[in-house]
Amino acid sequence: MTRPLPRGGTLLLALIAGTAIANNYALQPALTAVAADLDVPLSVIGLVPTAALAGSMTGFALLLPLTDHLAPHRLVAAQLTALAAGLALAATAHGPLPLLAAYLLIGAAASVAAQAGNIAGRHAPPGRRGTGVATVAAGMSAGILLSRLVGGALTDAFGWRRMLLVFAGLVLLGALAAAVLLPRQRPPERRGYGATLAALPPLLRDRPGLRGAVITGGLWYFAFNIVWVTLALALAQPPYALEPTAIGLYSLAGLLGFAALPFTGRLADRYAPRTVITGSLLTAAAGAVLLATGLRTPAVTALGLALLDAGCFAAQAANQSRIIALDPARSGSLSSVYLVLYFTTGALGTSVSAPLLDAFGWPGTALTALAALLLAALLTRVLAPGETAHRTAG
Repeated sequence: MTRPLPRGGTLLLALIAGTAIANNYALQPALTAVAADLDVPLSVIGLVPTAALAGSMTGFALLLPLTDHLAPHRLVAAQLTALAAGLALAATAHGPLPLLAAYLLIGAAASVAAQAGNIAGRHAPPGRRGTGVATVAAGMSAGILLSRLVGGALTDAFGWRRMLLVFAGLVLLGALAAAVLLPRQRPPERRGYGATLAALPPLLRDRPGLRGAVITGGLWYFAFNIVWVTLALALAQPPYALEPTAIGLYSLAGLLGFAALPFTGRLADRYAPRTVITGSLLTAAAGAVLLATGLRTPAVTALGLALLDAGCFAAQAANQSRIIALDPARSGSLSSVYLVLYFTTGALGTSVSAPLLDAFGWPGTALTALAALLLAALLTRVLAPGETAHRTAG
């Protein structure tokens, strides 16, 4: 029997997830200053976000399955300590190669954010799994939304090196809290870590529910990335020709997605996940319809982005709750397969965004995203026909 989290444990995991994932993005506003400080081309320092993403993918593949083997207090504290070490290495880097190596470590260790969501779902009280996963997802969303703002402000105040050290200090506080407050119960997984990794690929073949989650999740993340990448490109070109700061203000539309997540969690506990996911995707599709009308009216664009973000964020929280419910004892392995393929599909969306915009313009790009969202909604109904609400925590 899995013991529930202590009082405030889910909130702690949400704070840990937000603080950890923020480190993948906090340096981005300071990349020009970093390039000048290290006296290297900006194109080289521009590889930092790529290194963080590569590290995150590695963490999802190799570290997320550890949630099936190690007690939460030990696993989370150790990974946060590694994250703080990576930040310290980045803060003391005197060349691009050490900085990029540090960001590979930072990205891998920041995958503790996904572990936090998995732990929250596994240790949730009966009938509260969706709420737990959504609460941690809200923390992650807040970390992503606020990371660039906080990172830029701290860089202006103290410089980019001290900014990283401030984040390292926050991460160490999280490690201490995790070591003291998170459950000390070790999961019942009896196979070795190597055997767990070897068993990851067959999961996709043997678990129809996981296949369905991967296909539908990949489709909406593909659509999400297409919209956000091409939005920046479209707004920077005539007839809009907006400055980067003005373009960045559109990211505030994501606050609606953040605000919707706690409500999504309650819905996921009450109704079948496919029902919540379908409704969320139709909300995102309504946003895509508004975006397809063009970008000449900022209020309409902002509303379209808000609905898109709210729908995709809500669908992702419900989908992860659904994956954990497939087999709570192996939820780390199941989530590992899901997230690796989810982000791979998102990267595909990013790579085709500019060619889509060139070929079909903004309306055609938005309609492509709409088609992917509607297909995801349809497949959600087809691939999970008998799904019911999750009333237990496993």
